[in-house]
Amino acid sequence: VVLDNTALNRIATDRLHIQNPSFSQINQLVSTIMSASTTTLRYPGYMNNDLIGLIASLIPTPRLHFLMTGYTPLTTDQSVASVRKTTVLDVMRRLLQPKNVMVSTGRDRQTNHCYIAILNIIQGEVDPTQVHKSLQRIRERKLANFIPWGPASIQVALSRKSPYLPSAHRVSGLMMANHTSISSL
Repeated sequence: VVLDNTALNRIATDRLHIQNPSFSQINQLVSTIMSASTTTLRYPGYMNNDLIGLIASLIPTPRLHFLMTGYTPLTTDQSVASVRKTTVLDVMRRLLQPKNVMVSTGRDRQTNHCYIAILNIIQGEVDPTQVHKSLQRIRERKLANFIPWGPASIQVALSRKSPYLPSAHRVSGLMMANHTSISSL
């Protein structure tokens, strides 16, 4: 998993509205991402119960092993008191937005970069029919551009939230993606 200090600082200032993020605040952001990436291991469901099973579909060949992440919704400790309604579609759509990705790859419209594979880990009380409808809308709107030589699908793993941490959102999501723009780093 690749994380970029520039992107982490950008997210802290733009999304969390922190003027000068400290190392502690950036580390909290990193720990949120790493914690979410292992949530299916800690709170197992009927699938994706091991790390190899999670990332095997994201890495088609050993040389394409650099994964980028995105997380939404991000909140500060002060905003946990008010619970906001987030839907599965909102979360899955936001995960595809470059502003939520933890790597500054300089994606632009001129270069034809695309996804090799995507895995979304959705945390919270989620109805699987919501996930199916969300995936259908993303496909209809062509929000994700995939490689021509592989399957063009977003995999989804559902997990429950930690019972030990208060959350300001009903649903949150982590995207782990293999994207061709990672080559620009």
